[in-house]
Amino acid sequence: MTQSDEPPTEPRHADITPYEPPMEPLSVLHEDSDVVVVDKPSGLLSVPGRGAHLADCLITRVQAAFPTALLVHRLDRDTSGVMVFALTAHAQRHLSMQFEQRKTRKTYVARVWGQMADKTGTVDLPLIVDWPNRPLQMVDHENGKPAVTEYRVLKVGEAESRVRLFPKTGRSHQLRVHMLALGHVILGDPLYAKGEAGAFDRLMLHSEELRFNHPENGKGMSFRAKAPF
Repeated sequence: MTQSDEPPTEPRHADITPYEPPMEPLSVLHEDSDVVVVDKPSGLLSVPGRGAHLADCLITRVQAAFPTALLVHRLDRDTSGVMVFALTAHAQRHLSMQFEQRKTRKTYVARVWGQMADKTGTVDLPLIVDWPNRPLQMVDHENGKPAVTEYRVLKVGEAESRVRLFPKTGRSHQLRVHMLALGHVILGDPLYAKGEAGAFDRLMLHSEELRFNHPENGKGMSFRAKAPF
């Protein structure tokens, strides 16, 4: 999932699809006494799922190198990119509050199906879990929680577009469902993409940049990881 303040849905997703986590070494972008920032690979759960076969996940790998690491936020199993972990309880509280109060700034890059006509725009569509089809989410104007995404088109090709996404809220699958609602599903999405749009070896969604204030000194920090697609 994109960075989210919603309950985890990854374990159920993983239960119904083969889980073959990538075995590449942990990619550390930054470390100090309070935080560690890593570049999560696509295909790796952020947190453990149900059962021993879903135990391998990013936080377990981070804790192997940084034993005091604590979870602050999550990315979907199939999303890659920048994640921050706290190394103290104080740092976890401080960072969690920043996410909750929308004080962090998150930037994603995605490849989507079709030619996007508008170069910039805002998607303001409330989302709710599609309970009969969990973990899928859906637009629901009556019962959904507010969800807002800004976007900027970077490149338009014959059959796809490359777009930068700026989520202003942190709902489960927000970017995936918002792009689907525009008619431009993210390529390789195992849950929402069909036919040719789904025929890719990974979800083409990457957390490119994360900005937050350091939990100890309040200094603004920004970390980037180039998209591997």
